[in-house]
Amino acid sequence: MPDTGAPWNIPYVEAADLVSDWPADSLALANAIDAGLDAANVGIGSNVVSVVKTDTFSASVALGASTTVTGLSLSFTPTSATSKVLVLCQITGGRAAASRQYAALRAGGTLIDVGAAAGSRQQVGTGWGHADTNATSGTFLMALHSPATTSAVTYDVVVSHSHTTTDTVYVNRGSTDADAARTGRSSSIIVAIEVAA
Repeated sequence: MPDTGAPWNIPYVEAADLVSDWPADSLALANAIDAGLDAANVGIGSNVVSVVKTDTFSASVALGASTTVTGLSLSFTPTSATSKVLVLCQITGGRAAASRQYAALRAGGTLIDVGAAAGSRQQVGTGWGHADTNATSGTFLMALHSPATTSAVTYDVVVSHSHTTTDTVYVNRGSTDADAARTGRSSSIIVAIEVAA
């Protein structure tokens, strides 16, 4: 191998040597490894759908009931019936002074990855609240769903509350939402990612 002649005595390889000395079987092996890695990664992160909700949402909801958040849903079509779907959601909102809000993910209208049923308790994925009725706070939802289909599945979010009577739920805004510099407006997002089984 020639010497560069530099003080550090760093060798280099002629470009022609890289071509003439490269064994054909090594190239075939490299191609086979590359093909195997591609096959192993099919469906992992290559099928992604996301929706960002930037407008606000509010609705009056009876105690023990829930409502679907308009604009925070997506349609997802798996490429394989054996795949799983990782569903991620960050949802933000405010609350009335005496209430907390709950949220849950649904797949095709069915709740997924919520707490176990227990009497009259609400089955939810998470809950949040904020003491300042002009502010918003965020919470996170995650589910690993097995749809067992290659047909489109709708993933969406429902919200409810902990008030003793009918109350209003809020997304991307506080309950008071005064037009002032201290008032926050926020966004929410839902993402679905196919994961090969």
